[in-house]
This record gives sequence, structure tokens and C-alpha cells, in this order.
Amino acid sequence: MAEAGAWEFDGTRGRIAVRDWANPEAWYVAVLVHGYGEHIGRYDHVADALVRDGATVCGPDHIGHGRSDGDRVLVEDFADVVADVHTTLTRTAAAYPGLPVVLIGHSMGGMIAARYAQVHGSGLAALVLSGPVLGSWAPVALADAEVIPDEPLDVSTLSRDPEVGRAYDADPLIWHGPFKRPMLRAIGRCLDEINFGGRLGALPTLWVHGEDDALVPLPATRAGIERIRGDDFTERLYPGARHEVFNETNSAEVLGDVVAFLGRVLR
Repeated sequence: MAEAGAWEFDGTRGRIAVRDWANPEAWYVAVLVHGYGEHIGRYDHVADALVRDGATVCGPDHIGHGRSDGDRVLVEDFADVVADVHTTLTRTAAAYPGLPVVLIGHSMGGMIAARYAQVHGSGLAALVLSGPVLGSWAPVALADAEVIPDEPLDVSTLSRDPEVGRAYDADPLIWHGPFKRPMLRAIGRCLDEINFGGRLGALPTLWVHGEDDALVPLPATRAGIERIRGDDFTERLYPGARHEVFNETNSAEVLGDVVAFLGRVLR
């Protein structure tokens, strides 16, 4: 397994913790963008696959997530998160001048990565979206509910591998509480910005998604993808797979598809 390091910086709303997997022989830079309530430490195996392919890898814990500052899972404007991802990316890319940079986002991180690509796409060589929250997302409607229910996540929706759910439940850096109203409203605004933010043009984009994803269902994401997809677009849908395709029973296949896509578009 690739060895992880750590650094931090003063972000838009507080201190941002970054995890990195340095590779002095890298031929490209990969930036990971994690999802709602989780943290970048859950992506060690993803980073390892990319490092073995020749990447140097990094990723921040978003504000209010993981080891970063902020009230837990409270983001009031995703422009702040995009800015923190941009700082992470530019600082890492500066240490590897001239290398192509790819952005890989999962779930809410896919939403963030898509918005980043609309704003800063000229600095990217490729984009990978895993089970991305795009188009619309049913939980956003809870922002207008009188009471937001405090119901624990059904961890069986993450993966067919029960160990993934057990590890998720036991992870103290993961948020296990209810949605927060300002966060849901911020997600809704970000989705609107993406839906009307323009297409990705020539940016090579890979979309991977589990066909049995109950947390971020395929139809809504597909509608969002159709609004932004550019000229070089690839999709991979996995029968039976649930939300976290990087943690699925066929994760080796999924990561192999990501590596193959990056090899095609970067080389």
C-alpha cells in the first residue's frame, strides 16, 4: 500500500487537512474529492491503485469533514469547497510542474468536481465522476421540512461487501448524524449552478456508477450528466453494484476502468 503523508493550509473557512500519497516518479497528478459526511482517509486503496499506475495523489478533507476545521457537515456555499480543492490542486501541481492533472470525485465529491471542472476546467487533463450527485437529489427537499429526520444511514446501500458497512459504522471521523438544513440548501444551489453552468467541452470525462445505487439513483444523475457532458465522454455502469463503486465487490474492475481511461486520455 502506498504510504500516505499529511499537510494542511488555511482554507476559505478554516484549516483544511490534506492527505497525500507522493510519487517522485509520477507522470500525472490525481486529486481525490470525497463525498458527504466522510473523509479522504477512506481512499487509501484508490490512491494506491493510482500510485501504482504512475500518479502522485492528494485530497483534502472538506470543511466540516474529517480532520479539517468547521462545524460537522456544515457547508453554506460550495464555492468555498471548490476554492479549497483548487488550493490543494495548485499546490500539489506546483511540486510536479508540467504534469497533467486529473480530478476524481465521488458522490457529493462528484458534484464538487463537476462544478470545479466548469470553473477551472482549463487546468484539468481529465475528470472522473463516481456515483456523482448531479441533476437533482431527493434529500435536498428535506431542507423545507419542518423537522429533518435523524435516521442512521442504511450502510448496506454502500456496497455488497458487508465489511464496508461495518467499517463505515465504526469510523469516528464519519458523520453519523442527520442532515443540516444549510448544507442541504447549499447542495441545492450548487446543483442549480451546475445544471446551468455550461458543458465540459473537450475535457475527457469518465462516469462510473452502480446500477443498484439507492443513495444516488441513476436517473437523476443521468439527467445531470446530459446537461454538462462534453465531447469526450465515457460511462461505465456496473450491474448489481451499489453506491460506493470504489468499495464494491468488483472494485478491482472499477479501478481498472479508471486507470485504463486515464491511460487513454493522458498518454
